[in-house]
Amino acid sequence: MNISYKALYVTETPDGFHRSVTSLNTDQLPQNDVLIKVHFSSLNYKDALSATGNKGVTRKYPFTPGIDAAGVVAGSKSDLFKPGDNVLVTGYDLGMNTPGGFGQYISVPAKWVVPLPGNLSLTESMIFGTAGFTAGLSLHRLETNGLSPEKGSVLVTGATGGVGSLAVMLLKKAGYKIVAVTRKDDKTGYLKSIGAEEVISTDEFIDDSSKPMIKGSFAGVVDTVGGKTLETALKSLSPWGSVAACGLTLSPAFSTTVYPFIIRGNNLLGINSAETPMEVRLEIWKRLSGGLKPDNLNAIAAVCGLNELNNYIDAILKGGITGRIVVDLNR
Repeated sequence: MNISYKALYVTETPDGFHRSVTSLNTDQLPQNDVLIKVHFSSLNYKDALSATGNKGVTRKYPFTPGIDAAGVVAGSKSDLFKPGDNVLVTGYDLGMNTPGGFGQYISVPAKWVVPLPGNLSLTESMIFGTAGFTAGLSLHRLETNGLSPEKGSVLVTGATGGVGSLAVMLLKKAGYKIVAVTRKDDKTGYLKSIGAEEVISTDEFIDDSSKPMIKGSFAGVVDTVGGKTLETALKSLSPWGSVAACGLTLSPAFSTTVYPFIIRGNNLLGINSAETPMEVRLEIWKRLSGGLKPDNLNAIAAVCGLNELNNYIDAILKGGITGRIVVDLNR
């Protein structure tokens, strides 16, 4: 089938990269197992990198970004899915080098596709999206390595962003005491409204001393920013605590010593949400749609259409987004 559809299309010219809403056809998509009519997507930091020409994310242009998509199966070569099924896709190569969810149609391998959990709407699945899945996977890895509410408080860095906000909400739902770290001094009320018990400014939190360890204050950490913040988080873990490292918005580089690992038995856990095995992926989505689903999930989301995306793309690169931006492909 050949269907005309709209997409945010990024083109490369001698004077730079340009974004526009463009009409495309489904015969221009890869010929994969499952064709999905996308109803909703969401905006992530990686999407903004792709949309501004970052060749470390997307190798070839023109291209349609969008690492998240939720919609309805329009055609399937796989026995696993049939037309009319509600599904979602996050991660893998979607929106990196496979045309992504900022288009009204995507074509993907069946092994990337997750049936929409029964307790989630398409919109709610994209409020979560990669950000919520990453937060859920971080909690899963921390708990697998011994974290539980009675062990102590959990630190969330970059807490006003998508991953950070959802990490705060999921941890609160799971019964943890949360300390949130942010550069945005005006967002204390927001963070407390979604579950943080204490809010610390980034400048106050970061330890610039040469000490390999400082007071062990946190049983676990979800770190979304890297750099000096991650360094301090490692220094300030309680014995047997763990850091789930899932982001680099501050810096991909950090410095540490072996002391937190051999003196306090700490763990540094890498979170790779894009390549999570399907059996783990399904378990995380089951938890997100079940016992971990926040009661106030909609409170952190704003909705926009394709024509409104450009401003949000620029804003997220500058750290100017709080919570989640959901993209309504039919708006």
